Amino acid sequence: MRVCVFCSSSEEIALCHQELAELVGAELARRGHDLVSGGGRVSMMGAVAGAVRAGGRHTLGVIPQAMIPWEVADGEADELVVTSDMRERKGRMDAAADAFLALPGGLGTLEELFEVWTARSLVLHDRPVVVLDPTGVYRGLRELVERLCREGFVRPAALVAITWTDCLADAFRALEAGVQPCAPPGGEVTVPDGVPLPWPNVRP
Repeated sequence: MRVCVFCSSSEEIALCHQELAELVGAELARRGHDLVSGGGRVSMMGAVAGAVRAGGRHTLGVIPQAMIPWEVADGEADELVVTSDMRERKGRMDAAADAFLALPGGLGTLEELFEVWTARSLVLHDRPVVVLDPTGVYRGLRELVERLCREGFVRPAALVAITWTDCLADAFRALEAGVQPCAPPGGEVTVPDGVPLPWPNVRP
């Protein structure tokens, strides 16, 4: 399948995040999957694309014209699409993908993640949306969404529209099999109407 990976293009982040991106790219290739990315060749974005190509699989990069000086276009991509703006970029990436995987990233990554997550929660698509967060970068985001659900701002259906994991193998199982959430250690967390919040197990 074609997996769209959202991740950082910042060169100010810790090396462990780039190493994670390389592992993800290598695993994509090992499992026979292709990559859809934001079309940059630096930081995590470049690391995942390079590892996919090193493993013999296809990479499609989609980058807006205005972002080429910022993200440095991935000239080695098997296919590089240059769009007129960010909206077109996201639309092209969405249309090309069979599944979505978010790694640690900044505002752009969050925007991309929220768009596909919201669309899935509204049943506008049924493709897997997975977050791989081994270092806990998104822990506060998960807690915020849980609180928003308890207070009625977010429907419980949105919480089952995404898989959160800190484990590479679990992330790929979710991508390949669809979202299969499970209860957290120590029992269920419940929202006001009694619907359980099915957070995945988190390893130390």
